[in-house]
Amino acid sequence: MLDAAAKALSQMASPPFRTVLLKSMGLAAVLLIVVGIALHRLIAWLAGGGEAWLEGTIGPSAHLPLAILFWILAIVAALGLFVGIIFLMPAVTALVAGLFGDDIAEQVERTYYPDEAPGRAVPIGRAMIEATKIALLSVLVYLCAVPFLFVAGFGAVVFFVATAYLQGRQYFELAAMRFHPPADAKALRKRHQGTVFTAGLMIAAFVSIPIVNLATPLFGTALMVHMHKRLGGSRAIEQRR
Repeated sequence: MLDAAAKALSQMASPPFRTVLLKSMGLAAVLLIVVGIALHRLIAWLAGGGEAWLEGTIGPSAHLPLAILFWILAIVAALGLFVGIIFLMPAVTALVAGLFGDDIAEQVERTYYPDEAPGRAVPIGRAMIEATKIALLSVLVYLCAVPFLFVAGFGAVVFFVATAYLQGRQYFELAAMRFHPPADAKALRKRHQGTVFTAGLMIAAFVSIPIVNLATPLFGTALMVHMHKRLGGSRAIEQRR
């Protein structure tokens, strides 16, 4: 597993990966900016409406205290928004992986397994469905983990473990579906769920590093291509036809 991680990291700097790296990082950054702007506008709208309602209820004399209060709340909200974007990073990179996963997997197979039958690209519709499911499930799990953040940092542990499970699951299944039908890919992941989860811990650690985590789709896909080769082998494409 460590060898697979080392190969994934070393290949990220190779010329064939650079184009995919720039595209995936750019798309992830754009998605995060759009989400950040949308959340900021929502918070500003709610805060403005709340301040106007309270001032109308209490009276004009409350204008200055309310202005100060909502100014403080705006700062807190900005910090919360920053934390929220960090929590959303795994979900965003999951969507990006759905778009570029096959490009990455093809480069890994061509470099390290040239003598084996190559995988077949997962249909973009199927890839995006799987990526969207993981992204939505990620948001749901992370929302459930938020209350635990106030329990001596226990939420951070829940967040990390959940990220490892979800990211490991997605990247392994996308790599496996290049050689197996979706149902077989999921069954293979379940048979080796302990190993897949452990590999997912590496992806969770990677996605927790600011800026670098924009490249998570490359690292996660490359790592799981190697893991799939070790765990399940590569069924010839002809067997799927």
